[in-house]
This record gives sequence, C-alpha cells and structure tokens, in this order.
Amino acid sequence: MATPFIQFEGITKRFGGVTALDDVSFTIDRGETLCVVGESGCGKSVTALSILRLISPPGRIHAGEVLFKDRDLLKLSESEMRACRGNDIAMIFQDPMTSLNPVYTVGEQIAEAVRLHRK
Repeated sequence: MATPFIQFEGITKRFGGVTALDDVSFTIDRGETLCVVGESGCGKSVTALSILRLISPPGRIHAGEVLFKDRDLLKLSESEMRACRGNDIAMIFQDPMTSLNPVYTVGEQIAEAVRLHRK
C-alpha cells in the first residue's frame, strides 16, 4: 500500500482555553482531492493553516501529527518548515484581494514564488 501524500492525524488545536479542532484526522493520497465544507467558524481555515504551521500564538497544536511525504511537519525546525512551505507544499488563500497584488498579473506573482523557492 502506498504512503499517503498527506496525513492529518488526531489534531487538537487550541487558542488559549478555546478548542478550535478536536481530534481531527484525514488522509489524502497522491492524486486525490479533499473538499472541506462547513459553516463559518467551524475550523476549515484553521485546519488548512495548521498543515503549514501558519497560526501564531496563542494558537497551538496540543495533540496529533501532520505527515507530509513521511515527515511530521510539526517536528520540523522553523527553517526546515520555511524551506518546505512554497517549495513542497503551499496554500492558495481564498481572498484574492489580500493574497494577490492587482498591479501584477497572476502569472508574474506565481513565477515570483517559483523563482524564490527554486532559485
């Protein structure tokens, strides 16, 4: 059996005393697509941001692991995670007005990201 492309296993994420994710698990195999749907505030964005470790304190993962290509992203140093982000795994944010610069074409912005990570 092939190793999952990404495995989000038993993640519990808290912001201070508030639990945002409680024992969330899913697996995505290579070539698969996962669609996460739900009402506003149910944890969709927190789940995606947790994969990339993009949530600042007081948000903290209290349990679980995020395996990507057999590496636990939660155990990587910040410099290792920075090298992984954008190079191996990335996120397309849902609000283009805050994610993209309207002065440049989308192609120029994607090319810039590739140049930064691939030299």
